[in-house]
Amino acid sequence: MLISFLPLMLFSMTLYKRLENHYIEERKAELLRQANVTAGHIVIGKYLLDDTKKELFAYEMEQTSKEIEARVIVVDAQGFEAYDSNRTEQTLENKKTHVYKEILQALQGNDKAEKQSNNIINAAASIVDENKIIGAVMISAPIDDMVSKTLNTIRKQLYLLTILVSMITGILAFFASGIITNPLKRMLKVIQKITEGHLDQRIEIKGRDELAELGNAFNHMTQQLLKMDQSRQEFVSNVSHELKTPLSSIKVLSESLLFQEDVPVEMYKEFFKDINSEVDRLTAIINDLLFLVKLDQKEVPLTIKNTNLNTLIEEILKRLHPLANKKNIELIYESFRDVYAEVDEMKLTLAISNLVENGIKYTPEDGIVRVTVDADHQNAFIKVIDTGIGIPEEEQDKIFQRFYRVDKTRDRETGGTGLGLSITYRTVLLHQGSIKVNSKEGEGSEFIVRIPLKQSS
Repeated sequence: MLISFLPLMLFSMTLYKRLENHYIEERKAELLRQANVTAGHIVIGKYLLDDTKKELFAYEMEQTSKEIEARVIVVDAQGFEAYDSNRTEQTLENKKTHVYKEILQALQGNDKAEKQSNNIINAAASIVDENKIIGAVMISAPIDDMVSKTLNTIRKQLYLLTILVSMITGILAFFASGIITNPLKRMLKVIQKITEGHLDQRIEIKGRDELAELGNAFNHMTQQLLKMDQSRQEFVSNVSHELKTPLSSIKVLSESLLFQEDVPVEMYKEFFKDINSEVDRLTAIINDLLFLVKLDQKEVPLTIKNTNLNTLIEEILKRLHPLANKKNIELIYESFRDVYAEVDEMKLTLAISNLVENGIKYTPEDGIVRVTVDADHQNAFIKVIDTGIGIPEEEQDKIFQRFYRVDKTRDRETGGTGLGLSITYRTVLLHQGSIKVNSKEGEGSEFIVRIPLKQSS
């Protein structure tokens, strides 16, 4: 039994180490993506090139630091500190330099993320403006608590699994060593391939014994890991595509002006107007992505207060009336009673605005968008009903996915980022509520939002 226990223990430690390295690499990639997003935000805001925006720059970096619970350091091209969230005061005097190797590499154009000896990960990215490195951003954060807890749970489960399998192997080895060892060898090969990243591997199941149950459980786990990995890849692909599209348009428009001689002033104006529109679209996508990053955090702070939902909806409709008037769409508001609920007013306003704005966008001219507010003794109900194009039944369970579009061509024309419904969905869930959709193609859609009147602590 001891002989069979030692290899399994060694395997468990190896598997745990590989899983630990996998989680650390994922954390490094996550922080590096955040550093690149922050660097892009700095470029868009011209914060390193415009001293008049110093206070706004410090405020936004401080908010970013708080939201991701990490230290944020920004340096200029010479390595002088422009911002450090660990400093109590951000001043131009007594500038200091940071000699972190990650920052030095980023200033040379090499984004880098490394784990430090104290379980801190430093991730640095270059700040590039017009193909010129004007600085670097470094995000310094500990390994996620959730990752640590997950690894501890996996370690305990692996140890328990090792002991269990060793006991079974020791007892049955006298009777059928070949029957036991051969499946274990096959299982070990599959597990080793999975730990190397081949998540499509599956354990062949034979019989109904403990090993079969273990194989089924492991196959289920790898199936879930594969789904998560595919979802991550799709999201990264969609983000890249959404950001690349306006950038490609900007490049084509700018090159058209650069490489043509005697371009009329009218064409300059038209092209610059198009470039400005694409920049606005790019900014909208980045802002929505940043907001989704906030909503995806394990614990999202909500500023809860007792809010009159009737007033909230009326203000939303008042703000969107000009958009509806352009298409001669009638906005109808119905309230069955005064409804007060404990909500984060800013986040819920954005969520409901997305629903109403979508209703207006996808409703033909002379249509109707109706918003109703009602409540029972536990929940508030907000309905957004339109007479628009509707959603095919087979697409309705996918519309809350990020960047998912029922009709990509139509959505391009209406100017959406593909993130509005995802933001609405996450916001409603954060309020411990739910959102449902009833729709028939060509007849319109009805979105039903349920929000508890009181938030449980």
